[in-house]
Amino acid sequence: MPGSKHSGGLGALGWCSLVWLLLVALSAATADLWAIPPFDRMDWDNLSARPGTRSSAVVLQTGADAEKRSYVYWLGTDTMGRDVVSRLIHGARISLAVGLLAPLIGFIGGGLLGCLAGYFRGRFESLVVAAMDVILAFPGLVLLLVVTFYLGPNLFNLIVTLGCLTVPAFSRVARAQTLVLRDREFVQAARLTGAGHFTILLREIIPNLLVHMTAYGLLAAAFMIMAEGAISFLGLGVPAPTPSWGGMIAEGREVLDEAPHVSMVPAGIMFLTVLAFNLIGDGLRQRKERRASQL
Repeated sequence: MPGSKHSGGLGALGWCSLVWLLLVALSAATADLWAIPPFDRMDWDNLSARPGTRSSAVVLQTGADAEKRSYVYWLGTDTMGRDVVSRLIHGARISLAVGLLAPLIGFIGGGLLGCLAGYFRGRFESLVVAAMDVILAFPGLVLLLVVTFYLGPNLFNLIVTLGCLTVPAFSRVARAQTLVLRDREFVQAARLTGAGHFTILLREIIPNLLVHMTAYGLLAAAFMIMAEGAISFLGLGVPAPTPSWGGMIAEGREVLDEAPHVSMVPAGIMFLTVLAFNLIGDGLRQRKERRASQL
C-alpha cells in the first residue's frame, strides 16, 4: 500500500525529536571545546543579566586563563553571574547520564529477571514478583534521602539509586511480553527441534523483547530526566557547583519576577528533551504494535 512505508517510520515529529537529542548529546560531548566561559566562572558585574547582554571582560574556557574577551551572554546569566549557555551545555552531561544510565540498570537487571520469571514460571516467578512489589512499595524519595545521608550526594549514587527504582517496571514489561512469547508457534517449534532453555531464551525470546524494552526504556529515560530535575530542585542531586538542569531551575526560583530566564530557559530545554524521548519511544511502540497486528 502507498501509505505503508510512511506509517512505519518515525514521522516528522519523530525525526525532529531525534535531531534534537543528537544535538543535545553532541553539545554535552563537546562541552569543553566551546568558546564559552567555564560553567562556574562568576561575573559579578552581570548578575541575572538578561539574554543578549554583552560583556567586554569575560574569560573563556578555551582561551588563556587571564585573557579577557568580549562575549555575549546569549541566554543571560544566573543569580551568580554564570553563563546560562555554558551551564546548560555542561548540565546536559548530568541530565543525559542520569536519563540514559539509570534506565540501563533497570533494562538489564529488570529485563533479565522478568524474562526468566515469565519463561520458567513457578516459584521463581512468585519470588521475583514479590520482590518487585516490595521495591515498588518502598518510597523512592526515602531511599534517596537515606543514600544521600549515608553515602553523600554524587552522580554515581544518584544513577544507581534511580536505576534500582526502575528495575520493577522493566521486570513487569519483560515478564508480560515473555508470557505471550513463550507459547508462540516459533518457540514451540524450537522446543520440538530439541533446543534447550538457554538457546530458546537467547535466540527466540530476548530478540523479540528488545523492541518493547527499548521503547519503554526511552519513556523511562524521559522520566529519569524529570526525576533528576525534581531531585536537584530538592537539593538531593549533584552538589554545586556542578550544573544540572534541575539545579539551574531551583537556583532561579527566587528571582522569577526579575529574571525569569534563569529558571525558564533550563526548564524549556528539559521540556524539549523529555518530549523528544517520549515521542521517539511512543513511535517505536506504535510501530511494533502495527507490525504485530499484521502478523
